[in-house]
Amino acid sequence: MSEWTGVLDLVMENRQGRSVAKSVYFQGAFKVMRPVYFNKNSYPCYYLLNPGGGYLDGDRYRMKVTLGEQAKLTLTTQSATKVYRTPTEQVYQETVFHMGKDSYLEYLPDALIAYKDARCYQKNSIYMEKGATLLYSEILTPGWSPEGEKFSYDMLRLKTKIYMENQLVAFDHIKLHPASQNMNELGFMEGYTHLGSFIVVGEKTSDELLDRLYERIQQEDGDFAFGISRLAVPGFTIRIMANFTQLIERIISACHHVISDEWHQTKPSFLRKY
Repeated sequence: MSEWTGVLDLVMENRQGRSVAKSVYFQGAFKVMRPVYFNKNSYPCYYLLNPGGGYLDGDRYRMKVTLGEQAKLTLTTQSATKVYRTPTEQVYQETVFHMGKDSYLEYLPDALIAYKDARCYQKNSIYMEKGATLLYSEILTPGWSPEGEKFSYDMLRLKTKIYMENQLVAFDHIKLHPASQNMNELGFMEGYTHLGSFIVVGEKTSDELLDRLYERIQQEDGDFAFGISRLAVPGFTIRIMANFTQLIERIISACHHVISDEWHQTKPSFLRKY
């Protein structure tokens, strides 16, 4: 019996100018739907599924995605990832991306919702070759609790390492531990409940793009705080704090539109969820 609750291994390649799956393997409580092409010229979008409906005590998931040279892919989820009570052992998810030269990946999952007494550790390792472009988002959301507490989960920990030509170029570590931290203090959530991250690595990054993104975010209505930081390589990260998942989704989507217009003169596909 596998030690993993769910496993996914997806390999993409560029075949005569078209991005297609070279191999798709999954087992356990991890599946992908057939790819969706939103128009005849687009690259594929795969939807991740968790047939179990949520992550439970001690669940362990492993995902590996490989993009060959010039392969392109959008990867998202069919719905939010829900983490329930973990009284004995935390939920663990390990994700590894290998991105070949001039490949392009959008990894845009729905929010991760942590319910009362949930513990979750997510570890992401991204290996990029020269010319590869990455758009990666993550939204952390507190789930409903019987007592109405804003932070009833135990701990959420996300560790992301990005390597360019095998050199570590970005390390992002988020650890929210309401059991031992005052989440409303300066340096933590500062009165907000939801946290969003948007990490972009791409050689076309420019000061003009960052200025445009900053101005676009400021146009959004609602109560939120945000910051934009440059990376050691061409790229940046945007951090957003708010009280509603939909507001963070809207801001990330707006940034996605700006980037698609600036870099490709196109609009991103609408990732319809049913």
